[in-house]
Amino acid sequence: VQLQASGGGLVQAGGSLRLSCAASGGSLSSNAMGWFRQAPGKERELVAAISRNSGNTYYADDVKGRFSISRDNAQNSMYLQMNSLKPEDTAVYYCAAARSSWVRLNDRDYGYWGQGTQVTVSS
Repeated sequence: VQLQASGGGLVQAGGSLRLSCAASGGSLSSNAMGWFRQAPGKERELVAAISRNSGNTYYADDVKGRFSISRDNAQNSMYLQMNSLKPEDTAVYYCAAARSSWVRLNDRDYGYWGQGTQVTVSS
């Protein structure tokens, strides 16, 4: 299964972006999925995660209330709506699929990774 992340770009602080993650070569409808990000010089961190049926979600504290994760299993896709963006949100964003149906918080629990999409927020 391959994951393709898209939707990144350059946006001013306070703006919005919507990231998309499309899966091909197989179905990930039974897998929990997540969005990670990695800023220069920093470790990769989990931003948001969603269970296979969208019943459970997780958000990192610094994105709660601003970001929203969703998925469309029929389209084999996942999304991250990012509002009120801040310069500290600047990073490469990766989508990933977990080896479990339930929300996972550790990147070692994710077996499929997309190639990343750059998000840059200017002040």
